Amino acid sequence: MPSPVEEGFRMPAEWEPQAAVWFSWPRPGGISFPGAYDRIPAAMGALLRAAAEFEPVRVNVRDTEEESEVRRYVGRGADVQFFHVPTDEPWCRDHGPIFLIHDATGEVAVADFDFNAWGGKYEGVTRDRKVPAAVARMLGMRCFTNPMVLEGGAVDVNGTGAVLTTRSCLLNPNRNAGMTQRQVEDNLRDWLGAPHVLWLGEGIEGDDTDGHIDDMTRFVGKSRMVTAVEDNTDDVNHHILAANFSLLQKMHNEEGTPLEIVSIPMPARRLEWEGQRLPASYANFLILNDGVLMPVFSDPRDDEAGAVLESVFPERKIVPVDCRELIIGLGTIHCLSQQQPAGK
Repeated sequence: MPSPVEEGFRMPAEWEPQAAVWFSWPRPGGISFPGAYDRIPAAMGALLRAAAEFEPVRVNVRDTEEESEVRRYVGRGADVQFFHVPTDEPWCRDHGPIFLIHDATGEVAVADFDFNAWGGKYEGVTRDRKVPAAVARMLGMRCFTNPMVLEGGAVDVNGTGAVLTTRSCLLNPNRNAGMTQRQVEDNLRDWLGAPHVLWLGEGIEGDDTDGHIDDMTRFVGKSRMVTAVEDNTDDVNHHILAANFSLLQKMHNEEGTPLEIVSIPMPARRLEWEGQRLPASYANFLILNDGVLMPVFSDPRDDEAGAVLESVFPERKIVPVDCRELIIGLGTIHCLSQQQPAGK
């Protein structure tokens, strides 16, 4: 089968026009919110309402009964559509479809990579693995299947040929044992349309994904990116993020243009749940049509981070979303969502 790129497809940047944004509703018996699930539905409902201010929201639910439950939490008036696609966990960025677009025809297709529960860390995610193909069928889209393990949160693209990722995740043997760096890069070239791979190092403390890029550094333009920094030298994240910052300073985009780096702070307070460090990060924002949803944590640096995003996205409305409950699951807004590009 020809690769998506051979068929004329690429993965668009997140700031390109979107048709909708996808979420998967969490379930009480899941692994993501042990002992805290009762806090989550209201927080998810608020997140869906915030996203629906900018574009249609599409939610994977198990059945009609769960759809009725979610409608109560979302409330009336929001543009929310439901798809009966059962999932195990709510992390749609990772188990959901990676959408591709064909610039000449406007066709939107699905890239269906393998999913192994973040390097085999968890069991009981067989339904998550089936989500991309199910969504493609429901939308009548072509679906390109790739046996390489890849979560959506592990990559960030500028839409014109560059992709940002981390060695600690994408080259981890718990994902694709036996694959060389060159083979991984070839996959990103042929399936996302991104032959120029920018490799960062480790992920932040508390991130159980082995270092997803969307907790640290994000493309916000063809050669511009926002990257998290930690000023507290006693925090382990200071050294991790400083090392990645140094790597970024030496990098360029696919055309050889040096990167413009915009720093965004990490939260001032260390967040924990049952003794575990939580990977709270303002870099986990979601770009939507005319808006940006930014995670906040009732932290002294919430406003500072918001000001950074306002300077980066002057034409979009920055909307803070309280993620003090959602971060218990070790992720927030970007981890929970997956954008669908607008086709013709």
